[in-house]
Amino acid sequence: MSADVPVWLQTLRETFAWPWWLLAIPLPWLVRRYMPPLQSHGGALRVPYRGLGALSSPGKASGPSATPWLLWIAWSLLCIAAARPLQWGEAEQPPRNARDLMLAVDLSGSMSEEDMFVGRRPVDRLTAAKAVIADFLERRAGDRIGLIVFGQRAYAMTPMTLDRESVRQQLDATVVGLVGRETAIGDAIGLAVKRLQDAPRGQRLLILLTDGVSNAGALTPEKAAELARDAGVRVHTIAFGSDAGAGGLFGFQMPGSEPAIDEAALQRIAETTGGRAFRARDIDELAGIYGEIDRLEPVAQPGPALRPRIERYPLPLGAACGVLLLALLPPWRPRREAAA
Repeated sequence: MSADVPVWLQTLRETFAWPWWLLAIPLPWLVRRYMPPLQSHGGALRVPYRGLGALSSPGKASGPSATPWLLWIAWSLLCIAAARPLQWGEAEQPPRNARDLMLAVDLSGSMSEEDMFVGRRPVDRLTAAKAVIADFLERRAGDRIGLIVFGQRAYAMTPMTLDRESVRQQLDATVVGLVGRETAIGDAIGLAVKRLQDAPRGQRLLILLTDGVSNAGALTPEKAAELARDAGVRVHTIAFGSDAGAGGLFGFQMPGSEPAIDEAALQRIAETTGGRAFRARDIDELAGIYGEIDRLEPVAQPGPALRPRIERYPLPLGAACGVLLLALLPPWRPRREAAA
């Protein structure tokens, strides 16, 4: 509260949206007090309704003595309603800095490799990724999240939504080879750019997890990265899988064979879009990477406290209508008993 503004004036501003309407309350009295009465040279018009007569000359009303006061009360209530009385609710802190985040998960054939361990039990790469991503989703309250899966083609499994549970359920329902056994990384990035185009710039984020080399799709990863950069989409890439990939033997790359994961291409995608490139060789490293992304891309934080403003003008407006109807009712006269 400003020190230059009187307390009563500040209170008035907080209680009424348009407090200047309160100045109209004495207006009928001022008009009647200082304006000369209208001189009529024509024939008098007899008003059969006593309440209407009190509206024009309340001091000389022929009806009950309460009628002028009821009219004054009705006028005052109308002025109060026009001033828009307010009630302030409890302070709320809406979220701010929320992300529009797309998750792109590889479902190509190599994701069925059982080179990950949960406890001591070997699991395939997709199962391990599901467990880590589910935990990541739990920490992203306030973000709008969508899910893209890709193999030979890329498909959007869920639209952008605040319902993280539906995203998790859709992810749990995926299986290796659902959209083909090849890897279309460029198409996955291009689809994410399309889905994020309506999000505010600076809040567009894609986390892409893959264990292979892009060998399918209409878009090359380099071209897709340029499209993401121009659209303001930041891409974090995660190369997931053990060093002993499909193209190697006992962890060593065979001459003439292709690398299991194209880490250099994923690094270029991240650098082009302003993101980070990560390498996860087991489930613990993958969990640490998603934790690092949590720190790089903070979740929604509470914004400044806001108090909702509740309009209360219907109360005095309704009361004014009721009082006005009461003032306009014909006067009640007791019925006289007939003489015996």
